[in-house]
Formats: sequence, structure tokens, C-alpha cells
Amino acid sequence: MADKDLEQRIALIEDIEAIRKLKARYCLYVDQPNEDAWVSLFTEDAVWETDQFGVHQGREAIRALFRSIPGFLSFAVHYVTNPIIEVDGDRATGNWLLLEPCTFIQGNQPTWGAARYEEQYVKLSGEWKFKRLKLISSFWTPYEQGWKKKRFIQT
Repeated sequence: MADKDLEQRIALIEDIEAIRKLKARYCLYVDQPNEDAWVSLFTEDAVWETDQFGVHQGREAIRALFRSIPGFLSFAVHYVTNPIIEVDGDRATGNWLLLEPCTFIQGNQPTWGAARYEEQYVKLSGEWKFKRLKLISSFWTPYEQGWKKKRFIQT
């Protein structure tokens, strides 16, 4: 095996691991609120989009989204899994599954949520950032009824 081939393979593994850490930090900083750290994970012109909370373009709009979270969620834990990460130079894409136990403020409602993330990343000055993040809901349902008995947001 050529040294250059090995170097490229190691660099690819390192990029994938860095993107996994980026996603882990995203979850940590939103669940244990750290506004500045969370917002710093995005490029200046990033887009955060979802079927439930709209489209937020640019870091300041993403910061405003972060500040709005306590108005509708009092508790959340983001469990992300099944990553499919494709790296192409200084750009990459990722798909993740989300399982999120959370509590909605309205009605103090414990909830199960499931969704899928579709993401685009860019590497800036050697650091991976979110360029575009799209959250696509599968369901959000009351904890005590589960996703089978009552889906109150269904796609």
C-alpha cells in the first residue's frame, strides 16, 4: 500500500471522526444549554431548517432559534445514531436518526420524538462546521401514549 493512499485513508477517517464530534457537541450544547458554543458550530451563513420550527439563515437567526427553545421545551435529550457521513474534500454530507425524549412547556407534556437529520458540512481553517442542517420529523407523541396510540405530529 502506498504511503499517499494510507495518508488519504487516515485523513478521511479523521474527517469523519471530526464530524461525529461536531454532531455530539451540537447535541450536548443544546441539551445542556451553551448558546455561544452551539452557535459557533455553524458557518456565518448556515441554514437550520425544520418542518416544525421553520428556516433560520445565518448565525444570528440560529442564535435567536436557540434562545426561543426554553419557550417551548423545558427538557430534551438528543440521541443521534446511524450516521452516514460522506466526505468530499472540504465538504461533506451527513444523515442521522434522532430519538428525543423531551418535555413540551405547553401542558408540561412528556414526549417522544423521532426525526432524521440531513446535513451539509464545510471545513474552514481545518475545522468542520455545519453549513446546512435540516430536521425532518417522523413523529412527536405523548410519552404515556407512545408513537403507536397517538401521533400528534405525523409526517
